[in-house]
Amino acid sequence: MSKSEAARIVPTLTAAACAVAFVFASALTVEAQRRPSKTVARALFDDFSYSSRAQLARHGWIVRTAEGWPGVPGAIWWSEGVTFVRSDDAPRNTVLRMTSTTGGPGTRTNQTQVCHQRKYFEGTYAARVRFYDAPTKGPGGDQLVESFYTISPLKAPWDMDYSELDFEYLPNGGWGIAGPTLYATTWETFYPEPNWKKDNVFDTWAGSRAGWHTLVTQVSGGHVKYFVDGRQLADHADRFYPESLMSVNFNLWFIRDGMAKEQGERSYREDVDWVFHEVDSVLTPDEVEARVAALRRAGVAFRDTVPAPRPALTSPCNF
Repeated sequence: MSKSEAARIVPTLTAAACAVAFVFASALTVEAQRRPSKTVARALFDDFSYSSRAQLARHGWIVRTAEGWPGVPGAIWWSEGVTFVRSDDAPRNTVLRMTSTTGGPGTRTNQTQVCHQRKYFEGTYAARVRFYDAPTKGPGGDQLVESFYTISPLKAPWDMDYSELDFEYLPNGGWGIAGPTLYATTWETFYPEPNWKKDNVFDTWAGSRAGWHTLVTQVSGGHVKYFVDGRQLADHADRFYPESLMSVNFNLWFIRDGMAKEQGERSYREDVDWVFHEVDSVLTPDEVEARVAALRRAGVAFRDTVPAPRPALTSPCNF
């Protein structure tokens, strides 16, 4: 082959090679777009910047209306008790407010609960929650529970696949403890009423917790650790470690047989500023705060990149 013939062929081969390389690179780009990078965190964040329950529902939240446990028998799970208000300490900030009411023993009692989809397991959970000690109106003294928790359905009494991780604040005591108390509880299982028995482990923090608090739960490596405003409250392990996918929940309910005897309408509140979960990552409370602050600075009001199982699990929001 002469030099002149080679000169004509080489550019042709080079152009063909470039074309092949371009097609291959394009295919890789399409595949990368189809399959998110492992460096992108799988996370849930909700700033609760809503004005209606319909907006809340569009982001996967369920406002409970189903009858049943826990709380006062016959209580109504009251959708109207879930509202959105401006925060007292930051008027430009909207928070989710749960309001539960009662007129005392034997009267109508309204309880409130919101649930997200059942697709959460290991990682870090957090929420900024405002607890209240006193009713906003009417006589006080009722034993009630203000909570942030994750839970799976109880498929049968003493279901060994059951999972539940709780922060529960009792402003007027209860469950054998007098005075305001914050519980961190991790469940193996239980047998429901009327043949009540339970298998759980808990730690408590006595004293008023009225006001805003950042609650963090780390779930990893066989341990469930609970933090309040950066302080570790509990470390639970062994058989109490969760085994099933759970939903994220908040509820506000009255303890059975724990109401003050005085008659008269009273109204209690729990507020939620934001909720956050990152899959698989064990984040410190400071790291959680930094994640949330960064999302807010970026103008992110809601993000959910946590994949649901296929087929998706039902999220009954009745427990």
